[in-house]
Amino acid sequence: MFKYIARFALFAAVCSAAYAQPVVGKEGVLTDAAGRVLYVFDKDSAGQSACYDKCAALWPPFAAAPEAAATADYTLVSRNDGSRQWAFRGKPLYYYVADTEPGQTTGDGRGGVWHVVRGGAEQAAGTPGYSPKGY
Repeated sequence: MFKYIARFALFAAVCSAAYAQPVVGKEGVLTDAAGRVLYVFDKDSAGQSACYDKCAALWPPFAAAPEAAATADYTLVSRNDGSRQWAFRGKPLYYYVADTEPGQTTGDGRGGVWHVVRGGAEQAAGTPGYSPKGY
């Protein structure tokens, strides 16, 4: 557990400087500007995060700058501490602390509730991942 906390601390320091809107990266996978893959959590409801404390230590939220503005698919979710995180079609976005390099997707399918996000129309036919239903 300590190694995850140490990784999170380093990861949080790097991510806090990179307040950017999500982008559709390689193979239609949603990433940040540096290519780090983004995930959604099945236990979240639209516009509301359910991932705090220990969960957020392993799955850090994809933070949004105070001046960030929502667009069509990319919205903002307020967290309990007053910070905001990016959401894709209403689903809050997260990193996985064990993904140590851009493009890694080691969190995909974790616990049956964490999924890589694919950017809608850009998703290649037949590729695995999460594309929110009903949007």
